[in-house]
Amino acid sequence: MEPLPLPSHIHYELLLQLLERQTLFSVNHYSEERRQIDELIMTLRKALSQQKRLEQACQMKGVRVDYRWSLNQAIDHAARVGDREAS
Repeated sequence: MEPLPLPSHIHYELLLQLLERQTLFSVNHYSEERRQIDELIMTLRKALSQQKRLEQACQMKGVRVDYRWSLNQAIDHAARVGDREAS
């Protein structure tokens, strides 16, 4: 079975740091925008947590995870697989 492509954790971390360190301080504390940013931060934390649970499930089943840094990496991976199959 091919490795499961998943985003690298750094993608979540960078977004969270940007939102927590810069975006939050740019809006009024009790504004609707602040509430939406807080909700976005919670959603990203949940997404990272869910991905970690998926990774644990894959590990228990012996499925490898391929952490992706960009969409270009997926294209490069598909080309390598195609080259192997043609050989």
